[in-house]
Amino acid sequence: MALADQQTIPYRAATPGAVFTTDLNHPVKAAPPDQDTLSKGFLRRVSELGDTVAQRKKRYGIWQEYSWNDVYDEVVNLALGLDKLGLKAGDTLLIIGENDPEMYWAQIAAHALHCQTCCVFSDASPQDIHYVINSTDATFVFAHDQEQVDKLLELKDSNPQLRRVIYWNERGMWGYDDPWLMSLRELQTVGAAHRQEQPEKFDRMARATQPMDTIILSMTSGTTSLPKFAEVTHFQLVYGHAMNERYVDTLQSDNWLSFSPMAWLAEQAFGFAAHLLNGVQVNFPEGPETVPTDMREIAPAGLLFPSRVWENLARVVQFRINDSSWINRALYRVFMPIAYRAIDLEDEHRAIPPPLRFFRWLGEYAIFEPLRDKLGLTRARNVLTAGAMLSSDIIRFFRAIGIELRQFYGSTETFGTVHLRGDVRFETVGVIVPGVEIKIAENQEILIRTEARFKGYYKQPDKTGEALDVEGWYYTGDAGHVDEKTGHLIYLERVKDLIELSTGEKFSPQYIEGRTKFSPYVQDMMAIGGVDMEFVSAIIVIDFQNVSRWAEKQGIAFTTYVDLSQRDEVYDIIRRELRAVNESLPAYSQVKRFVIMHKEFDADEAELTRTRKLRRGALQEKYHDLLDAIYGGKREVHVSAEVKYRDGRTGTIETELRVADL
Repeated sequence: MALADQQTIPYRAATPGAVFTTDLNHPVKAAPPDQDTLSKGFLRRVSELGDTVAQRKKRYGIWQEYSWNDVYDEVVNLALGLDKLGLKAGDTLLIIGENDPEMYWAQIAAHALHCQTCCVFSDASPQDIHYVINSTDATFVFAHDQEQVDKLLELKDSNPQLRRVIYWNERGMWGYDDPWLMSLRELQTVGAAHRQEQPEKFDRMARATQPMDTIILSMTSGTTSLPKFAEVTHFQLVYGHAMNERYVDTLQSDNWLSFSPMAWLAEQAFGFAAHLLNGVQVNFPEGPETVPTDMREIAPAGLLFPSRVWENLARVVQFRINDSSWINRALYRVFMPIAYRAIDLEDEHRAIPPPLRFFRWLGEYAIFEPLRDKLGLTRARNVLTAGAMLSSDIIRFFRAIGIELRQFYGSTETFGTVHLRGDVRFETVGVIVPGVEIKIAENQEILIRTEARFKGYYKQPDKTGEALDVEGWYYTGDAGHVDEKTGHLIYLERVKDLIELSTGEKFSPQYIEGRTKFSPYVQDMMAIGGVDMEFVSAIIVIDFQNVSRWAEKQGIAFTTYVDLSQRDEVYDIIRRELRAVNESLPAYSQVKRFVIMHKEFDADEAELTRTRKLRRGALQEKYHDLLDAIYGGKREVHVSAEVKYRDGRTGTIETELRVADL
């Protein structure tokens, strides 16, 4: 039964088993038949927009524009080239690299050929890629550059099912002579010849796509086990886009910044799908290091960053303010408390007194508007964050400087909630999206039911059955509850990650970590506890760039990351930051002891997922000697850890780490 046909129950009491949904008096409209797949939507946009700019890519400091007609030609020649080489309906095309127009072209082409794509994080190791190839039955790979090609050449003999690797950046590839490799231009030449023979084939195949066709195999985060691959359909993205559009309105005239990895389904949903369904112009920065400059030039209306990027950006802004001229520091110190006071009154639905309103306006003119201009967010309307829960301190900070950062909660498998404009509550992840039902289980797990959900896990029916019951409820594995007064979903933590201490008290490590990472000196943190531990402790990873600059200004000499991390002065500033966090926590969940790590957490060492989430189990197992020292009352511990480098080599770091009390 369609959700729009069901009797709706707006925001019932927050008791286990109650079903929550939003008001569907105006149900989500189904897409018309000529736009019920992304492939059909692409043909519609080309016919409607033609010479209008569709995509822009900055190359060598210059923005290169591609109209919808240009994109169509690129895609058709690419698709028919793959068709000629033998890519068949149902095959998987693996795509690995940084976000570029070519990545969009490859996806559009493959989906029109009734194939599925799987995007891989660009920093994936050869071992990671080998796992993905075999898990998705990939037969062709679309690779960015020489770095990715070298990884694939290393895997050639062990993956005979791979028929061809096509690369789109030819820099450094001139000396490669292997028929297994082909440049994008060579492929498109083959496709152009095939197009002469069958000029209508691409359009015919695109129009024949069906809503329930699998188009993306999206890798789950795999925080506790090997990643699974969710089968995402045209319908999931098309219907999900219509659901989200109520709260995240995208216009054809909008600029979208495509920076978050395409391996993350949120970027596919809010960037790729909106591009094909609404005609949003997509802008691709020249590279990660040029994003701040490119954003300022673009001034995008919409962008989506994972929580860690927003955390890093907040630290950078605060540190640059501290490192700026005395007048800027003075203005910031004067007007930030005024801005915080104003937004607090707004959230309490109280009137802002005229003097406070005047000084807030003055702060806009003096510091906040120039700051937003520096960040490239002067025209930002849909500024979203997803992934791990973002600290309320970060959201409040951006709100104070005039950027309404809205949390989106969902997963690879399904859609969920989003903050509304003017209704951003720091402790929640927003209200239920139209077309979504939420239920809270007895163990506080959040269950979601919607038509816009994944088809299942690729070739893992047992895992699909564990996550999706016969009534269509998806078991998220997240703990939370719904506020019956506001309809907002309050996310607590992963159910398995709510930690019980030996005292019987339970605490949310992610909440503590989010508050701590608001500090400009902290890059990462893991809060620790357990049934055999009577207090909370922490492992801290310093933000080396910010801490090293601070140390230089203080005249503190150091040689390496390890040396700096263990300085008395660094322990003092981290102790000060943790004490400030403890003031907002119940006594039982306050951090009592901590250690500053000698290195950063690394996804290549299985300490983080590719979306930068902590692998808690792996970290606790790897650093069990460190935990023994913390809870054994020791003052220092010897650490010997294996380090894996990008080129596959391994090394060992040995040092003494200090254990400090608060």
